[in-house]
Amino acid sequence: MSASPKGSTPGLFQTNHTTNHPLYSNSSPQSSETEKPAQCPATHPAGFSPPARQPTPNAGDEEEDPESAPDTPDGEKEEITYPEGGLEAWLVVLGSFLSMMAGFGYMNTIGIYEAYLSTNQLADYDKSTTGWIFSLYIFLSFFCGVQIGPVFDARGPKLLVFVGSVLLLLSIFLLGVCTAYWHFIIVFGILGGTGTSLLFTPAVSAIGHFFDRKRGNATGIAAAGGSLGGVIFPLMLQSLFPRVGWAWATRIQGFVILLLLIGANLFIKSRLPPRPGGSVLPDFKIFRQPAFLLATIGTYFLEWGLFIPITYLASYALASNAMSSAYSFQLIAIFNAGSCLGRWAPGYLADRFGRYNTMIATILGCMATSLGLWLPATLLSNNENTNTNHTTILALTTTYALLMGFASGSNISLTPVCVGQLCPTHSYGRYYATCYTIVSFGTLTGVPIAGAIIRACGGEYWGVAVWTGLCYVWALAAFGAVRVSKVGWGWGVY
Repeated sequence: MSASPKGSTPGLFQTNHTTNHPLYSNSSPQSSETEKPAQCPATHPAGFSPPARQPTPNAGDEEEDPESAPDTPDGEKEEITYPEGGLEAWLVVLGSFLSMMAGFGYMNTIGIYEAYLSTNQLADYDKSTTGWIFSLYIFLSFFCGVQIGPVFDARGPKLLVFVGSVLLLLSIFLLGVCTAYWHFIIVFGILGGTGTSLLFTPAVSAIGHFFDRKRGNATGIAAAGGSLGGVIFPLMLQSLFPRVGWAWATRIQGFVILLLLIGANLFIKSRLPPRPGGSVLPDFKIFRQPAFLLATIGTYFLEWGLFIPITYLASYALASNAMSSAYSFQLIAIFNAGSCLGRWAPGYLADRFGRYNTMIATILGCMATSLGLWLPATLLSNNENTNTNHTTILALTTTYALLMGFASGSNISLTPVCVGQLCPTHSYGRYYATCYTIVSFGTLTGVPIAGAIIRACGGEYWGVAVWTGLCYVWALAAFGAVRVSKVGWGWGVY
């Protein structure tokens, strides 16, 4: 977060916020080649707040050459002024908040959908099969964002947000009439995943047109919408399922999303002229750089581990018989409540202690909670004396949901800036696209693999708890290796 004083006076400029950025420095995170890497958010689920600045460059990092920035059509580099506040700017933040609350609130509810469908419409399918529905949704939410960025740069956000709204509304309103497996693949996986991606990318990118110095704070406020949706929607569905059934519960959720998206379409807008040039495509030759290769491997394992508890925590709670079905659904809300703070706080700390230092600390938290809280809870659930362990299982699972939600917030907020720290500013778009093209395939396979592990363990969940912990062990090794290669074993801000 910026160390500058927070807040702004609408319509007034108390200080000169003119920067030396070129005119086209605020394109989307997917295709921007001149934006500061720490200011570029990623195309991820569930809202985040990347740090606005890194205090000092570190040895071994490539710095931006000011002469490498693109010129304006007149051949001169042009300085631009960011409002850094005012009514118009904060309305854009509000629109982004509403967009993320709709799109990523939908994503953060997949644990509720999985738990309900696996015991109702899709009860005849094993979890590795139903997992493809949710993994396809997550994959498209990530993968399509890389391709959508250049469209934002050329056309602005309005068309993207409108089309994304239509697709997401089709997904949620058709969800209530789905009965067959292939229905859910098309309606939730394809329509929902594409719609979410179309909403998220312009929502984050538009903020960059109005904020520079305070961009991290503004993005963090907007990103909180995703986590807030992940709290409200699970609680709402948990209450509605026994009262009105699946069809009307999802329709009521759809009407709430409709209201949110009306606001998003009204308020999200761009300000700067379109960025010239083509899109930024993946360049796999970058993997010749060991640090970037390790960062990509680490991010891949982070995404593998993250969506396992999001998807299967509610199902585990139901299978444990240690808590009611209502409380099992509420665990997802608890997880997302922890994530609200977890997506902002690591970015704030990263500005002061270093991005990789903060990432390593939060990965340790994810690993420790998965192996130290969720794994013991799953083993107690398999004990013949389960009835005597109900209180312990409930306490372990609840604590895990809260702490893991907080620790895993960095999986969303810090990964893009950790990648960006390894490249010159003007090459960020190429590095980002290369990294997340690979990582998105991890999201495609992670949930089905976890489902297959559950089946191999005879329906018990200790295997996925171990697998989640191991994913974070491997991620820790990769990010730790990057840090050591840059600043050694001693303490240093990196």
